[in-house]
Amino acid sequence: MARLAAFIVLLIPGLFAAGGIKLMRDALYGIVFNPFMVGWLQFLVGFILFGAGLGFFAGFLLHRDRKNGRVQQRFAKKKES
Repeated sequence: MARLAAFIVLLIPGLFAAGGIKLMRDALYGIVFNPFMVGWLQFLVGFILFGAGLGFFAGFLLHRDRKNGRVQQRFAKKKES
């Protein structure tokens, strides 16, 4: 059950990132969707969606690997002195 929950948590940002790529691609080819009105705004929203989805996915993986102790020394959490 925990693996299914983790899959769903990673699926949603993955869909955001894929949608962001689609919006950026369509803006470059001149296909502007109705709510955006201009291509640069559509590209900017796509870039933000892509960055947020990718950032969440990368942060989730880094957190999991830190918890399991599978990161390099430079990515490990600093100990409080």
